[in-house]
Amino acid sequence: MAPTKKVTKKFMVTPVAGAASPKPPLGPMLGQNGVNISAFVQDFNGKTSEMAQKYGPVKVPTMIYIFIDKSFEIEVFPPVTSSLINWKAKNAKGSGTPNTDKKGSITMADVKEIAAIKAPVMNTEDMDAICKSIIGTAKNM
Repeated sequence: MAPTKKVTKKFMVTPVAGAASPKPPLGPMLGQNGVNISAFVQDFNGKTSEMAQKYGPVKVPTMIYIFIDKSFEIEVFPPVTSSLINWKAKNAKGSGTPNTDKKGSITMADVKEIAAIKAPVMNTEDMDAICKSIIGTAKNM
C-alpha cells in the first residue's frame, strides 16, 4: 500500500492483534506523533481481529503513515515469527534459557505453515531459506 497524500512522519509499532488499547506504551507513542488514538485502536483492531481469532495473541508489525492534515493510514504486516512459533508450540512465550530449557516443539509442517504466512514480507522467495530462518528463530527461543 502506498500512501496517496504527503507523508510527514512514518513509524512502526507492534501491538497484539485485535487487542490494541490506548494504554502505554502504544497510546503515548501515538499521541506524541499526532495520531488520533481512538481512531487508530478501532482501525487496527478491526483489521487484525480475524488474525487474532486464527492465531491467538500474536504481535503484529504495523507501519503508521501520518499525513500533513493529521490523518493517518496503517499498513498491517504478517505476525512476528516468534509469536507464530509460540502459537504453533502452544506456548505463552519462549524459553528464558534457550538450548537449555526446552519449552515446546513444532513439526516441519508447522514450520512450512509459518513460512507460508511470512513469505510475503521475507526478502527471498526461496521457501527453504525462509524455513531455515524460522527454524533458527525457534532454536533461539
